[in-house]
Amino acid sequence: MIPTPLTSGTITSDFLLSGIPHLENFNFWMGFFLISMYIVAVLGNATILYIIKVDQELHGPMYIFMLSAIDLSLATTTMPRMLGIFWMDIRKVTFDMCLTQMSFIHSLSAMESGVLLAMAVDRYVAICHPLRYSSILTSEKICKMSALIVVRGILVMIPIPFIIKRLPYWKSNVLTHSYCVHQEVMNLACGDIKVNVIYGLFVIFSIVGIDLVFISVSYMLIIKTVLGVVAEAKTKAFGTCAAHICAVLLYYIPLIGLSVIHRLKSNANLPNLHILFGDIYLLLPPVINPLIYGIKTKQIRNGLKKLYSKIIHQEKTSGNV
Repeated sequence: MIPTPLTSGTITSDFLLSGIPHLENFNFWMGFFLISMYIVAVLGNATILYIIKVDQELHGPMYIFMLSAIDLSLATTTMPRMLGIFWMDIRKVTFDMCLTQMSFIHSLSAMESGVLLAMAVDRYVAICHPLRYSSILTSEKICKMSALIVVRGILVMIPIPFIIKRLPYWKSNVLTHSYCVHQEVMNLACGDIKVNVIYGLFVIFSIVGIDLVFISVSYMLIIKTVLGVVAEAKTKAFGTCAAHICAVLLYYIPLIGLSVIHRLKSNANLPNLHILFGDIYLLLPPVINPLIYGIKTKQIRNGLKKLYSKIIHQEKTSGNV
């Protein structure tokens, strides 16, 4: 029976999310792997947030605090829903729930891009203008930058639910990802998606494009400065940037790859490639970033040692009572 086309502006009541095609027999183990990642992400980011909050000496790395908060939110937005797919085969998601998840994912992703840019600026000032660091990046300026990052992330995603809702959906409601993203939902529509494509490209270039340009400029200036110092100072300077460079690569490479694959529609040749990029883009940063910053950031390492010593002391004290 051929479905009756919906009138313009009406929408299907729900979508069906997908796991990983051709690996359905491994859904239990995929779910086990996913919940392990989620636990690591929650524990890692929550620990960093707690350490920065309770240790006065760590109130300086505000951007690490924001990055952990965003990663924790991203993990909570996506991983539980994916776990429901792999373990309980709960694939159905209402249109409004899909829009809500989509808005959170894109808004948090824009914020994370802004935080990575702010961290690049922070590294530039610390290495190129160390004596003026405190006067340039004052607490007031950092708070304003942080507020701007959050507001930009929210404002740029406000139009998306409206330009998605105006489209009719009656041919297919099956999404190939385990979560809702604008690029894929708009491709299921039966109407003209030119507005969606243009706005999607605008967001990519105005957020990712601009942020990447400024991050690249920051590191070009950092490299120029570092090349003029002694070898020991070079090692120390690059060491302070290592964690941020890893975070930048971990975020931007899968994001750009995912955007390119969706727009080139190359899924026929490599049907699972966009799923792989999508999962890496959303799942790995919340898991890996706390490990990177826990290992590479001296203040965080010292905070972890203090927290560990405090727990051991409390256990000894309670054991002696």
